[in-house]
Amino acid sequence: MLPGYTISKIIDALPDIKISTESEDLVCYGFDASGLEDRPSAVIWPKNTEEIVKVMQYVYQNKIPVTPRGAGTGMTGGSIPLNGAIVLSLEKMNRLIELDTNNLNVVVEPGIINGRLQRELEYLGFFYPPDPASMNFCTIGGNIAENAGGPRALKYGVTKDYVMEIEAVLPNGKVITTGVKTSKGVVGYDLTRLLTGSEGTLAVITKARLKILPLPEEVITLLAIFDDLEASGTAVSKIIASGIIPRTLELMDAETIAAVENFKPVGIPREVEALLLIELDGHPSAITKQAEKIAEICGSLKADVKMAEDAAARNKLWEARRSVSSALYHLTPTKINEDIVVPRDKISDMLSGLRKLSEKSGIKIVNFGHAGDGNIHVNIMVDKNDVEKYQMAKTMVKDIFEMTLNLGGTISGEHGIGITKAPYINMEIKTNEFDLMKRIKKLFDPKNILNPGKIFR
Repeated sequence: MLPGYTISKIIDALPDIKISTESEDLVCYGFDASGLEDRPSAVIWPKNTEEIVKVMQYVYQNKIPVTPRGAGTGMTGGSIPLNGAIVLSLEKMNRLIELDTNNLNVVVEPGIINGRLQRELEYLGFFYPPDPASMNFCTIGGNIAENAGGPRALKYGVTKDYVMEIEAVLPNGKVITTGVKTSKGVVGYDLTRLLTGSEGTLAVITKARLKILPLPEEVITLLAIFDDLEASGTAVSKIIASGIIPRTLELMDAETIAAVENFKPVGIPREVEALLLIELDGHPSAITKQAEKIAEICGSLKADVKMAEDAAARNKLWEARRSVSSALYHLTPTKINEDIVVPRDKISDMLSGLRKLSEKSGIKIVNFGHAGDGNIHVNIMVDKNDVEKYQMAKTMVKDIFEMTLNLGGTISGEHGIGITKAPYINMEIKTNEFDLMKRIKKLFDPKNILNPGKIFR
């Protein structure tokens, strides 16, 4: 914050808006799931768009940096308030404003929890496909800011495929509405897509209209267990090549399985090399045939294939999958988590390369993720207190990104860039494109007050 603009002046200028400088709040809103932290100068909790307009008008006039925040579940430090920025927490703006069943969409505020929206829609016979692992905690606003994915992205796509319309406040306090209420619309530039995935650097999202779908008739869940890691990667490409698109196709390697079984056991054999958690949805007779075909493909690669007997068994498997990140912290107190994506037919090559890198360095690398769309969460397990090994692990990140790009992949599938990946962005984004992105940022935010220090170093 600039000298001369004390928090007391902000409190006086915005008397009707809840603002805190209590040390407990500053600590709690100064970190996210990346493990990074930096204490904000204050935390502000607006209740509606009008209050956000007042906040942004004031901070813009006085050049005060602001970091929008959802639930702090991001993995790359996107909601960390750098250099004393004020945190603008959107958690109190959490209403489901409108449900339009005739046109299959909902209007929500940014602070609504993804899982809560899922449950309310499912009760009425609908569903919202994007389902990040943190769905029971993360907010829709944060999902839009990061363009979140999840296991169901293989069949249904990611957040950007469901955002129809956005209301947002620009850094200068002006309100904009982008997108359309209709299923089609190509008038002008697609600002809705631009804001989706912009990591809170261009505008503060205040409302969103989201596309929803009818619940599928039936769901079948398969568990395929492999004695060979590369065979599991081969199975992924063979399943997709067969013309079957499951709604989920998740991978867990041996280290992941062991960690989960120690943390939240579900009865998966510990001596296996990998598993695929495969889910199909649709008409019962159609997906039954698809399940048989998948079992045949996996069986040809010497996998043991089982079907979840009922919803309880299915939920138990998914509970284990969603607990992976928590389980890994029981292996080491810290980890470096990356989410690379490679073409599906290169998954085996990537897994093989990661294994060789782990063996060469002597540092454990644990892999899991959305194998159906080539998205692998690569976890370098290292104790931060072991300075030598931690520095070696940080060096390995660049090696992993180089391997990914050489296979035709990308260095971030759904975690964004934030702080942690900013040093590597130019490995993928070339000079002309990067300069264009910086000019877009400057056009939206000429004073660089909105989530400064993210994406662009």
